[in-house]
Amino acid sequence: MDDKKNKNKEENQNSDFEFLGFGGLLKGIGKLVDIAAKLEEKGGLQKEGEINLEHIRKGMKGVYGFTINTAGGGSPKVETFGNIKKTPEGPKVDEEREPITDIFDEEDEIVVIAEMPGVEEGDLKIELKEDILDITAVNRNRSYRKELLLPVKLLQTNLKHKFTNGILEIKIKK
Repeated sequence: MDDKKNKNKEENQNSDFEFLGFGGLLKGIGKLVDIAAKLEEKGGLQKEGEINLEHIRKGMKGVYGFTINTAGGGSPKVETFGNIKKTPEGPKVDEEREPITDIFDEEDEIVVIAEMPGVEEGDLKIELKEDILDITAVNRNRSYRKELLLPVKLLQTNLKHKFTNGILEIKIKK
């Protein structure tokens, strides 16, 4: 009897994971690892040496990461974010961070999403000059800046944005 209860419990747990897409998530992570391995084989991912501590002020934290975007069926695009920059002297930690960003080329608009925790809407400055979008956010605790090359030339007057809980959403009509 107990074996039957355990088997039913196990089946319910498995169906719960399928409902949540857990199996799909694991497959997606596996694909991401495969893509990263292929990029590394081609020299797309590089490992750097130690960080020169002369460039780091007391209390500063280094943040570095990358995203791999395969949307649109094209080749994978690797984009870095954070505040560790490559310089001729070696990696350097900067006070200004690059936010994680995504650009979506929709039918009638361009949508840009940027993650900038720790700043308020009043800290934002958004400038558009044809196909170059410059996003800046500065307060006493955090500083972000990202310059993006958009797929088409657009007008500043067609730009609208919304900022909620550190997530900036910019929509620009074509």
